[in-house]
Amino acid sequence: MGQQDKSKYKMAGSIKALMERMPLDRITVTHIVAECGLTRQTFYRNFKDKYDLVNWYFERLVEKSFEEMGVSLSLKEGLTRKFQFIQEEQVFFACAFRSHDYNSLIKYDYEYIYRFYRNILRKKLERELDEDVEFLLRMYCRGSVQMTVEWVLGGMKQKPEKLADLLIDALPGRLNTLLSFLDEHSQTDEEEGADA
Repeated sequence: MGQQDKSKYKMAGSIKALMERMPLDRITVTHIVAECGLTRQTFYRNFKDKYDLVNWYFERLVEKSFEEMGVSLSLKEGLTRKFQFIQEEQVFFACAFRSHDYNSLIKYDYEYIYRFYRNILRKKLERELDEDVEFLLRMYCRGSVQMTVEWVLGGMKQKPEKLADLLIDALPGRLNTLLSFLDEHSQTDEEEGADA
């Protein structure tokens, strides 16, 4: 890990510690750099603002589960892993999801998963998505993020596997059909691994 990444993770650790003591919207860059012993210049060399830091850390937590989806993980396994990461970082996510700033994690989570699903569908279809599929995808991603927020702020009573099942059950039929190849691709990889 390079020095820049070490600094980013140090700042992420700092904001996580601060989130245990105060709401995200009250945390300042001055608080963050004082907590981790870095300078404001270092902070702004890496991030636009505190929300950019929160979103960067979120992306680091979930990117492995999403990158492997359809390769070695099924849709359910990828979603389950995302929710396990969120559960392990409960204080961070509860605090981040309470913020309603324009650059909040809620907005970023929506953009992240929308981009992810859109890209894999475009790759599968080898063309741009039609208007109807775009609409279904945007609606599904918004609902998925909202249910994730409710799960986090409600104390994460359901197991990650159950939440993944519910979100898959909520997929509109057309999207479910288009995304079913993720599970098929994952099963093919597992079978090939068993044959080796």
